Amino acid sequence: MWTSKTVLVSAVLAGSVLAGTMAVAKPALRDVKEIDDQMLNVGIALVISEKCDSIVERKLKGLSFLWDLKTRANALGYSDNEINAYRKSDAEKARLRAAGEDYVKSKGLNPKVAADLCKLGNAEIENGSTIGSLLRAK
Repeated sequence: MWTSKTVLVSAVLAGSVLAGTMAVAKPALRDVKEIDDQMLNVGIALVISEKCDSIVERKLKGLSFLWDLKTRANALGYSDNEINAYRKSDAEKARLRAAGEDYVKSKGLNPKVAADLCKLGNAEIENGSTIGSLLRAK
């Protein structure tokens, strides 16, 4: 027979289990600002280095930066499979590409014009931004 005490204990236990389950749920990596913003910075730096002949990427710095970012995502509870799915996703690449173009436009520049990307790259290097730290003027 169910007593009020049994019902109360059952409700508390069920609530604890549900709360524990809810605490385990993580947002998608695209919604983790400290990860997604840095991936955007890497993407912008790569495009600048590809389109601007007077700027190159700092490969070792970039690789170290990406390993640190992966380590941070792992520390936040994301598995290597989750990180790779985010990193390799065509939808995420397209979303970040569009965000990168918006960033370039927000600086009054055209993301389709190499000279504008060079101008942005040089400004980022001069300002010592994250993007600039991943680049080097030739």
